[in-house]
Amino acid sequence: MRAVVLHSHGGPEVLTIEQTPDPDFGPDEVLVNVAATALNRADLLQRMGAYPDPRGRVPEIPGLEFAGTVAAVGERVTMWRPGDRVMGIEAGGAHAERIATHERQLLAVPASLSLAEAAAVPEVFLTAWDALVLQGGLTSGRWALVHAGASGVGTASIQIAKAIGARIAVTCSAGKAAVCRDLGADLVFERSPHDWLAEATATVPGGFDVVLDVIGGDEVDRNLQSVAPRGTIVQVGLMGGGRTPVNVGLLLAKRCSWVGTTLRTRPIEEKVAVTRRFAAEMLPLFDTGALRPVIDSTFPFDRIADAHRHMEANANAGKIVVTVQP
Repeated sequence: MRAVVLHSHGGPEVLTIEQTPDPDFGPDEVLVNVAATALNRADLLQRMGAYPDPRGRVPEIPGLEFAGTVAAVGERVTMWRPGDRVMGIEAGGAHAERIATHERQLLAVPASLSLAEAAAVPEVFLTAWDALVLQGGLTSGRWALVHAGASGVGTASIQIAKAIGARIAVTCSAGKAAVCRDLGADLVFERSPHDWLAEATATVPGGFDVVLDVIGGDEVDRNLQSVAPRGTIVQVGLMGGGRTPVNVGLLLAKRCSWVGTTLRTRPIEEKVAVTRRFAAEMLPLFDTGALRPVIDSTFPFDRIADAHRHMEANANAGKIVVTVQP
């Protein structure tokens, strides 16, 4: 199979596409022919040597999500058959023509989505739903604040919040505000250099019940100022840096929770639990139209380096999809 292989770390130029052996798959696993994958910030970090595959696989093949058709199944697999359309997340290896994964980490591709569209679903929708609902406790009528509202996680968060009857505010750059409003965001605050905190405090004086932050850096202290008493901040990323002065006293005064989380490094049992619950509660909403992937652009597999450059330029609103094979 062809796969993106990292022999060194650095800029997009280190990405090479090579022939590699097909992955082995066990009795509980499924071999998938990957039709399309998508790009995430974690892939950029892995390329730069800052976020390796926790499994230590060699060769190092990035890629956290995929969509395709089942090629073969292990002897104990009961959920899938060859030819089924599936999508899912993995700790790595999705930027390749084939990938092996546990059968219970797979999701059926909704009938309303093409495989290319489905590739833009698993990572961001599972991340947003897990962070906002499972860990943040967001419910109908409560307020969420999500940073980088036009990102993949941000656009998924807006739709999930509206689907469960919650209210949501997002921060984003001025040029991406329309995307967030069109998806249904109740409030859109312009991020740096604009003072979103003052506007948010004036508009939602009681604070936000759940804050989903992929930025970190200077936003951390502002999160503590804007979260509601007994609210929850869920830290999903650190695009703005991991070290910053913080008024820790606000944690005590507000009796709030600050949760750090990633999907990639979790035990398979936890990933399966999140995936199966998402399949039951959220997956049907794609066919009703309540949820949909927001795709910024699509690149062919041979131009994956250009896809990395596009994301590094912060030019995308929504997901960057990479088509791997027909």
